[in-house]
Amino acid sequence: MSSTLAGWLQALALVGALALCYRPLGDYIAKLLTTAKHLRVERGLYKLVGVDGDADQRWPVYLRSVLAFSALSILFLYGLIRLQTHLLLSLGMPEMAPHQAWNTAVSFTTNTNWQSYSGEAALGHLVQMAGLAVQNFVSAAVGIAIVAALIRGFTRNRTDRVGNFWVDLTRIVLRLLLPLSIVFALVLVANGVIQNFHGFHELSTLAGDTQSIPGGPVASQEVIKELGTNGGGFFNANSAHPFENPTGFTNWLEIFLLLVISFALPRTFGRMVGDNRQGYAIVAVMAIFWVASAALITFFEAQHSGTALQAAGGAMEGKEQRFGVAASSLFAASTTLTSTGAVDSFHDSFSAFGGGLTIFNMMLGEIAPGGTGSGLYGMLILAIVAVFVAGLMVGRTPEYLGKKLGGREMKFASLYILTTPTIVLIGTGVAMALPGERAGMLNSGPHGFSEVLYAFTSAANNNGSAFAGITVNTPWYDTALGLAMAFGRFLPMVFVLALAGSLAQQQPVPASAGTLPTHKPLFVGLLSGVVLIVVGLTYFPALALGPIAEGLH
Repeated sequence: MSSTLAGWLQALALVGALALCYRPLGDYIAKLLTTAKHLRVERGLYKLVGVDGDADQRWPVYLRSVLAFSALSILFLYGLIRLQTHLLLSLGMPEMAPHQAWNTAVSFTTNTNWQSYSGEAALGHLVQMAGLAVQNFVSAAVGIAIVAALIRGFTRNRTDRVGNFWVDLTRIVLRLLLPLSIVFALVLVANGVIQNFHGFHELSTLAGDTQSIPGGPVASQEVIKELGTNGGGFFNANSAHPFENPTGFTNWLEIFLLLVISFALPRTFGRMVGDNRQGYAIVAVMAIFWVASAALITFFEAQHSGTALQAAGGAMEGKEQRFGVAASSLFAASTTLTSTGAVDSFHDSFSAFGGGLTIFNMMLGEIAPGGTGSGLYGMLILAIVAVFVAGLMVGRTPEYLGKKLGGREMKFASLYILTTPTIVLIGTGVAMALPGERAGMLNSGPHGFSEVLYAFTSAANNNGSAFAGITVNTPWYDTALGLAMAFGRFLPMVFVLALAGSLAQQQPVPASAGTLPTHKPLFVGLLSGVVLIVVGLTYFPALALGPIAEGLH
């Protein structure tokens, strides 16, 4: 079977599996976010931490809960990493430097999972399990909780309440992420992903040398790494490592896991607002960008120009032979269009336009379908902008789902859109202006610039993947990228929750003949255009200096 045909079959099987899960999973998430019933274990947890499970929070209180929980998570994980030499199952790992521990703690708390270290050579099993894996669960749950609050802003009226963060967080972890992780971890183990508490084994190679082979509880971390769109690998090679991703089937399954919740959430949105057609419109826009990205990256990576590429049948540098071009391109498109950051190939080795598209995917704000929760609330912000633009065209006050979009709402939406590009472009500019940081680039010219641009784009968009052509384990990069991750995660949440509170306070406006239908193909096209225009105007100059210049060279 040709690699092209195999790639098509994998993509079609993935689309079919996601379509089958869209309705039942989306409905289930909507139910757990709206039901008034608490499980016994949930009531016990609320009592333990002193939370009233039946109390609603105003948006500022909801925000303070998110920030307080995240700050404590950073402190806990930082302390765990710094003290790991004194903990069980440390495997004799040395103490991590303060700047790197800061970067790692912020990275996993913000759902970025950027790694400036080799997992198997830096962290013991206890830190991987009790630190990183736990944050994989709760950081993903925080994203879903934020979008749940925004949806409540559309569904409620004349109130300043948007839900209870502690209830949302608990339910998402216990009722959604944990059960799915248990099931699919068993599937991964059955297909060759390792799960043990072994340390290092010294083995003899065929050449007569010795090699240290690490073990560890990999499957349990691998599954939530993908399901929660986290991306941090147990090993340095991430999902290219045979212990994390041994076969073509596990590769397909991991792509499915990193997409399934984010693609199902538009159905949750439709159910919660009482109009499933709204969810279909949003998921259609997400699907358009995902299909286009996967097809284009595959096209550019499958080009056979040059003797080496013709002999290999495609751009195989940096790709696993057992996956090939098509599966690697599908993984690359999916991981950069979500906030996952997991990789099964070396993006730095992609062709100029193929690698450029991975950067562009993140610059979209990772909304197709995006991270767990963050992709949907990013798309809803852009939907608000699209409705506002349509209102300007016809000269009437814009409305979305019965809520008027005035100056206050548009200010929050505009600040959301401007935050991440500001972080990316300022961070990249400062790095390129500092001689010491330019010296950390392994490549010069447009490709070297692309490496720096990719790093800050990945950090600010909470993706976590890397071109890996620069030395980032330095005090400056660890600090700067840590700040980019923190501001890129929490500042947009401030504007989303403020927007949710503003919408919740409004009285719904009945639809009229002049109301823009936001469930029809016209709106799908309008929203797609707004996404491209907003991203293109913001990032095109930077892309022109990097991957576009390299590709046209």
